[in-house]
Amino acid sequence: MPIRIQDHFAQLTEKAAGDLLAAFDNLPADKRDWSPMGQARTALDQMAEVAILNGSTAELLKTHQFDPNFDFEKFAQQKAALAKDWTALKEMYDVNTPFVIQTIRHVADEDLEIEIQMPWGLMTISQIMGYPFWNMCYHEGQINYIASLLDCL
Repeated sequence: MPIRIQDHFAQLTEKAAGDLLAAFDNLPADKRDWSPMGQARTALDQMAEVAILNGSTAELLKTHQFDPNFDFEKFAQQKAALAKDWTALKEMYDVNTPFVIQTIRHVADEDLEIEIQMPWGLMTISQIMGYPFWNMCYHEGQINYIASLLDCL
């Protein structure tokens, strides 16, 4: 029996979440807020983004509407504050990651082709289901790059 795309993306997202956390855990604790060249994003900043966006992506998949009041500046401030508090960040990651995985798993087949207007254009529900997986894989690579610069791979 073929696997549903929802279950496929849920499985991929779950694996990516574990891989991302393992990459982060590979960094020495005192280097998680280190910025390559003083300008690049830190591992904590990237983890904060994922923690927040996993939750907002789950909400998007449930409501089928991008929040018209979404404030990108407020998001940046929230991310910066969260990146300074590992306990709060990890708690949000541990709540929002299973939330998005379960939400992906429960997307109805008939909703897969619904288009949602995003600030950058239309996206289908099926495209949005793949976003958490892609985003976590991308940030795993970025964090592993930081680890390679620190010679901790």
